[in-house]
Amino acid sequence: MKGQNKLANEAWEALFRAQATIARDFVARDIWGGLAENEYGVLYALSDATAGLRMSELVGDVLLSQAGLSRLVARLEAKGLIERSLDPEDGRASVLRLTAAGRGHQRRIGAAHGRHVTERLSEQLDETQLAVLRDLCLRLVGKKPEGSNNA
Repeated sequence: MKGQNKLANEAWEALFRAQATIARDFVARDIWGGLAENEYGVLYALSDATAGLRMSELVGDVLLSQAGLSRLVARLEAKGLIERSLDPEDGRASVLRLTAAGRGHQRRIGAAHGRHVTERLSEQLDETQLAVLRDLCLRLVGKKPEGSNNA
């Protein structure tokens, strides 16, 4: 158990440092198009939600408090990138969707971000290693890797 404890903590530290290093690189390259990284995260989360998302659904995606997310959503709304409408299933709630401008902004930033991720990770990892990294990270968040028969 002592060896596993040490290894688990070393793995966590390596994962944390890798993520932080790559995130700093994204900031240095200014790929977010004038947005904060978490603002882009909201646009990204909404990009696949054609019916929109409630704030309660977004809060888990962007790792912010409800109050922090409310302020962030207000900023994106003021920039004309997202819009609110009444939830047809619950009139007390609102649903957030990308505006046409928000969708265009998300696609431009997303394409640049995707190129940068590919470049950055492919500098150090081959395709097999990238697949292993993906599968391990999916397992860490409780998702089953594609094509895997193991839970």
